[in-house]
Amino acid sequence: MTMHMLIPLKDTMHSISSALLFPTIIILLLFLALVVIEFGSLLVEIITERRRARADIPGIIDSFQGSEVGKIQDCINSSNLFKRHKLALEELSDHTHLPAASQQAIARRLLTGEELHYAGITNRTDLVARLGPMFGLMATLIPLGPGLIALGQGDTKTLADSLLTAFDATVAGLAAAGVAFAISRLRKRWYEEYLSSLETLMEGLLEVTARERGIEEKYQAQVNA
Repeated sequence: MTMHMLIPLKDTMHSISSALLFPTIIILLLFLALVVIEFGSLLVEIITERRRARADIPGIIDSFQGSEVGKIQDCINSSNLFKRHKLALEELSDHTHLPAASQQAIARRLLTGEELHYAGITNRTDLVARLGPMFGLMATLIPLGPGLIALGQGDTKTLADSLLTAFDATVAGLAAAGVAFAISRLRKRWYEEYLSSLETLMEGLLEVTARERGIEEKYQAQVNA
């Protein structure tokens, strides 16, 4: 009685798993395409942006010393920094009239925005690195059912086709995940360096601003006295 009740359930489960093979293979192919695109983007990033990571951070901070807001912005624009970092520093320099606490809040917001920007880039390859092996395993196991049935019936051709699909899916999932993992690791190391440089520049700018404000307040106090 129990076995008779399980037959329609097993048939339903087999139908569902068989129906999942096609979308699983499509997703694996999309993962491979995404990895190819991200690898190309990585090469472009190496050629066009990595050279900017060698910007003279101490020299830029030194150029801030004793400079007015307009001159500081000129120093930022003429530097070899990333465009996004220039915009962030310019926005921070536009608010030098605010109290120190407000400037620090703006700096934290700008840094958080940069962190989210870089996280959005690495999340794509992180997703492929995590899900690639899972979908590869799914596309490996699903064809094995019909293959085992074909083996019991002596249909070696169907068995060979099922095994070929299973092996191809495993290779595709692992290849996509491996390349995506390597890209993510490399980019995360770069982006940590970029964020550290930006944070250093912001701290230098805030320090110059605070010192200039202290000099002005001291001068104003002496005038009033």
